[in-house]
Amino acid sequence: MEISQLSEALQRDAVWVVFLNVLLQQIGLPVPAVPTLLLAGSLIVGSGQFASVLAAAIVASVLADWVWYLAGRAFGYRVLAGLCKLSINPASCVSQTESRFVRWGLGSLVFAKFIPGFSTVAPPIAGSLRMRLPGFLLAAATGAALWAGLALGAGWLLRNEVSAAIAALDQHTGSALVLLAAMISLWLGWKLWQKYRFRQLSAVPHITPLELIAAMEGEQPPLVLDLRGQSMIAETGPIAGATVAEHDLLLDAVGEWPKDRPIVTLCACPEDAGAIQAARRLLDAGYISVRPLKGGYEAWLASALEKGMLTSGV
Repeated sequence: MEISQLSEALQRDAVWVVFLNVLLQQIGLPVPAVPTLLLAGSLIVGSGQFASVLAAAIVASVLADWVWYLAGRAFGYRVLAGLCKLSINPASCVSQTESRFVRWGLGSLVFAKFIPGFSTVAPPIAGSLRMRLPGFLLAAATGAALWAGLALGAGWLLRNEVSAAIAALDQHTGSALVLLAAMISLWLGWKLWQKYRFRQLSAVPHITPLELIAAMEGEQPPLVLDLRGQSMIAETGPIAGATVAEHDLLLDAVGEWPKDRPIVTLCACPEDAGAIQAARRLLDAGYISVRPLKGGYEAWLASALEKGMLTSGV
């Protein structure tokens, strides 16, 4: 849809256009909502219309968040793992976001919409952690009101500039499309470079689950750092002999562990991203022997079941 067509649609029925746009974006589709909110704000003529459009944005956002909350409550860490797999940059693991969510608490939902990526994973994390629904809905609504209200307000305050920008875009549609394509290409190139850089950094010697199990039964077992999120640990239980750790508090989890003793990092991320990232940090901090677990939690679980260390009901 062209800018002029969107503008005409907003003039005819701003409430439904904003509702649909915000809903689709918050559900997870690549449909930007802020430009629509800015444009809608520039077209608002009265306080009553502002309240109606703002209410539509809030209801749409909360509805989408509620769907993700229910998904997280029903399927737990599997939803988070799925979101992590969709990331073009595997190093941005959901477990890191989850640990920050747990540390910041309910208030994090108020500012989630302003943090790229965090707004997508915050609702399912809240559901998987069994956050009380009334508190979740209140925080989600407050955050949506702040996010949408600022965008609508900015559009209204800059209504003359927005109108001039729309006129310029209509006159230079071809150039605008080329600029947009260039910006998308730059963003995609940056993300792919991050992925390439991650693959270069992932060239760290790994340890297999069977090697880890044998080492844990030895005289000097390694320090195993379990970097999975709290929702997954709560659902599946802790790993015997492992220390629960967070990426932001990694050195605190290591404590007084000797730097010449082996350390194993473990996560439930695609491509062992979180475990590799943690291993790199510890190696840079001077620890001599740090290896990520190959295959992560799922590989360890399969090996533990095969060795008879666990029952299939775990």
